[in-house]
Amino acid sequence: MKYNVFMSKMRILLVLGIWVAVLPYLGFPSSWKDILFTISGLGLVYMSYMLYQESKTDEKSPEKIFDNFSENKPFTEEKI
Repeated sequence: MKYNVFMSKMRILLVLGIWVAVLPYLGFPSSWKDILFTISGLGLVYMSYMLYQESKTDEKSPEKIFDNFSENKPFTEEKI
């Protein structure tokens, strides 16, 4: 289920990015463009922050690997 939620967030982010790229060419009045750019920018910031938080919680802590055999060197090394 997490995969579907993640992909839907990615799709929303993609659509918002396309919307921002196409918005200047749609013929809205200047005051509307300002409002739409502000709302779209806030939406992009919110969605990217949510994806960032989700990626941070999904990261697993690295497994701790102990060097158990580091002290198993031969004690009787002959020096020549």
